[in-house]
Order: sequence, then C-alpha cells, then structure tokens
Amino acid sequence: MNEEQMQLLGEKVVEVLHSIYDPEIPVDIYELGLIYDVRVSEEGSIEIDMTLTSPSCPVAETMPEEVKQKVSALDEVKDVDVIMVFEPTWTKDMMSEEAKLELGFL
Repeated sequence: MNEEQMQLLGEKVVEVLHSIYDPEIPVDIYELGLIYDVRVSEEGSIEIDMTLTSPSCPVAETMPEEVKQKVSALDEVKDVDVIMVFEPTWTKDMMSEEAKLELGFL
C-alpha cells in the first residue's frame, strides 16, 4: 500500500468512527475527542488510540469492540488494534466545536 492509499484508508476509518456514538451523548466518538490517534500501516493494519469520557464508563467493554468490528468491516483493512489510553485524561476541551455546539457548551 502506498502513501496515498494509506491516507485514503485513514480517511475511511475516520468516516467509520463518525458513525459510532457514545450511547449517553448524542455526538459521535470522533467529534467527542475520544479518538486520540489512527495509524495505518503499509500492510493495511489499523491501530486506534482511544479513550472514554470516564474510566468507569458503562460502555468500557463494548465501545472498543464496536470500533474494532466496524473498522474491520472495511475491505482494505487487514486487522485492527484498539488501544485504550487514559493519558491524557479526556476533558470537554477535546470535543470539536461542532460537538460543543451540539451539546450546548458554546
């Protein structure tokens, strides 16, 4: 996979992430700032660093699995590794302007 294909695949992964919502907040996990990094390898492997709004979040078990399953469904993806990180700690400041507006923080 060349650099352009890797970039296009990364964009497709971000599209998928926009389709996944935190069940308690009506905003997708990407706009919420829960995705810290998406890395695409030349082989089509995906690594996603993500966090939760709180380590005790009720979807702590299911959300990473949903991310993995939905991203794995992309044809070009060979495998997906979702890495849960809690540093830096998620704050409302990590939300996009769109998410802040949607939730009435602006």
